[in-house]
Amino acid sequence: MPANSIDSYRALALQITCHAVNQASDRAEVFSLIQKTITRLAKQIAASIAFIGSDCRLIVLPEYFLTGFPLGESIPEWAQKACLEMAGAEYELLGQIAQKHRIFLAGNAYELDPNFPQLYFQTCFIIDPSGSVVLRYRRLNSMFAPTPHDVWDQYLDCYGLEGVFPVAKTEIGNLAAIASEEILYPEVARCLAMRGAEIFLHSTSEIYGKGRSPKDAAKISRAVENIAYVVSTNTAGINKISIPIASADGGSQIVDYRGLVLAETSTGESMAAFAEIDLAALRRYRRRPGLNNLLSRQRFELYAASYNQSHFYPANTMQDKNIDRKHFLETQQKAIARLTDLGII
Repeated sequence: MPANSIDSYRALALQITCHAVNQASDRAEVFSLIQKTITRLAKQIAASIAFIGSDCRLIVLPEYFLTGFPLGESIPEWAQKACLEMAGAEYELLGQIAQKHRIFLAGNAYELDPNFPQLYFQTCFIIDPSGSVVLRYRRLNSMFAPTPHDVWDQYLDCYGLEGVFPVAKTEIGNLAAIASEEILYPEVARCLAMRGAEIFLHSTSEIYGKGRSPKDAAKISRAVENIAYVVSTNTAGINKISIPIASADGGSQIVDYRGLVLAETSTGESMAAFAEIDLAALRRYRRRPGLNNLLSRQRFELYAASYNQSHFYPANTMQDKNIDRKHFLETQQKAIARLTDLGII
């Protein structure tokens, strides 16, 4: 635990509109649009902190808030048009915001990696108050984008298992990231909790409505089963694409380690989803013996053999080959057929 650990502070799930870059003609125009987004964001962050208070130390931004997502672009086209360099100017600009306000700033972007020149990864990042990127988590489960699992052997050679499931141990707690629909995959959160994660930072862009969705249930479940906070930030709509703007808009929330929703916002751009992160209380809860201490009662040996002998979606399907987007659906269809033949589904 860092010597300057902070027992209590405020976190904000900052719900902002995503301004998509799909209609941009070239990389230069994309960067100009991204700069405008970051300029707007800087003002919104400054105003939000002024309202919440100087103890707001963590701000989580929505999924792909700088660019939107590919709509018809091939993997090489999207990589060239809209993906960030790992040491790119975009991170420098965001780092300046984190430095100015002495905050941890988390978000999600499409990112290039020189180790995998034919691909890109959807990356959750955390920037610390010095302006440095202290965590990169690459989304592991995606329907239409490359993931580390698609180049699994090479990715492990580059980053190891700790790089697949990274946890940043900071003065505001042990931070980990979960991307979008991966909140529905309990194994992702569990592997991060195994490494000490206390606060899951969930950047998402999802449908929000009056009825509780499977993702809402998953946010509470991930919090309870791992005794962890979940700071989940949704988009306030996606502008400049043909899909209606409010299709993914609203419901950003903060869930505590008991599964209680501490704060939640409705639709539109909003800083209403902020709440206290009480690290001292979380750590007391984790160290207290009893029925509710689910994390300490996990018997992983019971399940290890079943996981080891089960093979559903295959690894390494994008190793050393140029892939178009139909590859993802075709791979899933083959997996379904194989599991049907085995009588599993």
